[in-house]
Amino acid sequence: MGILRIAQAQINTTVGDLGGNSAKVASYIKRAVDADADIVTFPELAISGYPPEDILLKPQFLRDCRKAIESVFESTDGIAAVVGFPDFAGDKVFNAAALIYDRKLLAIYHKVELPNYGVFDEKRYFTSGNEPLTFLLNGKRLMVTVCEDIWIEGSPVENFALDNDVDIALNLSGSPFHAGKIEIRKKIASSFAVRTNTFVCYNNLVGGQDELVFDGTSLVVNREGNVIDMGKRFEEDLFITDFADTEIDTAVPFPRREAQDAEIVIETEGGKRKTAEDRPIPEIARRKYENHGEIDEIWRALVLGTGDYVRKNGFKKVVIGLSGGIDSTLTAAVAVAALGKENVIGVTMPSMYTSDETFKDSDLTAKNLGIRLITVPIEPIFISYLDLLEGPFGEGEPGVEAENLQARIRGNILMALSNRFGWLVLTTGNKSEMAVGYATLYGDMAGGFAVIKDVPKTTVYKVSEYVNKIEGREVIPKSVIERPPTAELRPDQKDEDSLPPYEVLDPILSAYVEGDEDPKEIAKRGYDIETVLDVVKMVDRNEYKRRQAPPGVKITPKAFGRDRRLPITNRYPKR
Repeated sequence: MGILRIAQAQINTTVGDLGGNSAKVASYIKRAVDADADIVTFPELAISGYPPEDILLKPQFLRDCRKAIESVFESTDGIAAVVGFPDFAGDKVFNAAALIYDRKLLAIYHKVELPNYGVFDEKRYFTSGNEPLTFLLNGKRLMVTVCEDIWIEGSPVENFALDNDVDIALNLSGSPFHAGKIEIRKKIASSFAVRTNTFVCYNNLVGGQDELVFDGTSLVVNREGNVIDMGKRFEEDLFITDFADTEIDTAVPFPRREAQDAEIVIETEGGKRKTAEDRPIPEIARRKYENHGEIDEIWRALVLGTGDYVRKNGFKKVVIGLSGGIDSTLTAAVAVAALGKENVIGVTMPSMYTSDETFKDSDLTAKNLGIRLITVPIEPIFISYLDLLEGPFGEGEPGVEAENLQARIRGNILMALSNRFGWLVLTTGNKSEMAVGYATLYGDMAGGFAVIKDVPKTTVYKVSEYVNKIEGREVIPKSVIERPPTAELRPDQKDEDSLPPYEVLDPILSAYVEGDEDPKEIAKRGYDIETVLDVVKMVDRNEYKRRQAPPGVKITPKAFGRDRRLPITNRYPKR
């Protein structure tokens, strides 16, 4: 029986790019053959990209996916592959995995457990499968599972593994990132391995798809629940794990139940595979997972998510309104890391309220990042607007309408540059501002992608300091980090004129938005009840703004948009 060599192809796919995805699958199969692997697995729905959402409602798309999966058959000469794709039969669609060997389709597995919470809507599209799939390879029994199949304790998939002498569970996954998610996944995979007495090869997707980022970090977990191998984080990877008889033979045999069953006999003499004696287990230097902490993974997620969104949507350059503040500076730093400094343009748009400090910080930021900086003063346009509106506005001092007018002028300028040169506008608002509506529709919210829309303000500072640490220099000027945040839309304006200090605001927002906690419970943590109620009111009444915001990278457990979906017209609760 010898050694079983499993390759996991942790790849970055693009939704709908069937030709590109299938070509990438084929290329990684070839790499696995060159690595002398017996089998190679791919992430969930690798052929279609994940998640394909309502494209799955198009019958032609499903037919094209079938052609695409068939196109990779020829690449499997002498190797087994398990590839995710959307399957269909009549009016039923399945989240499926194809088992292919030696240019032939041997079997298709349909995902049993369909998640329908948070960012997942799989019951909208898929029908649940009901037949497990196992197969023999080099004398070992393997079982195919897809993502959620191993997350549900007591599921039919788990029961099948318990009732049969399965040695290794292969899991094709599309598990999106949020800060700290890797520890959750490790616990899930370890728990399944221990409960079912199997090894788990957990192959997770990598890359950005709209708001979602997939961080890869594929796993191999042994029967004791220990992670013995791990793929790269936020990068494509092909990593190999060898299973020897001495490891596999410790399995406890269970009575076998009827199921789909395919047996693959790999040729070991005179051709496609070396014998066990010629292919000894190498001294594997296990990849040690270095946990650099939450801020590091947030930074890497922002870079990957931004870069993939820009590139996958056909843009080459981005433009950012550089205000001299921490938010726009961090956004620019992310863009440079994701796309290169030559593809990032900053625009400073001073008004009569813009301080000398702001001028200096915008210029210093551009120099530190090495990006082009364009200056477009807005004061003449602003004065013209006020003159035109003098009659309709009537008597009285300018108020919020004048402040928002400045933001909208800036938004128009950025969009004009975008239209002229084909640059994608990156907006710069953070999660704290988006939560309470401290943002202007068609102004600073105008753009194509909101890089830090799920990053709380206090975390913005932490990530900014981390960028300087890893770069070993002031990429983000110290003066920007230390300056009190201000929109500079009126004389001597500060954010704290309108909002609680961010050190108070962010924990309240986290409890209310991400934890769905009641204001009275939040106040028991030591916060003033009136402050809590004021924050909650701001969150509730600004849903209409968030509904019109561009997508942005999800880095928290519950992001606005995909995770938190509330009605705009809503009178609960009355306060």
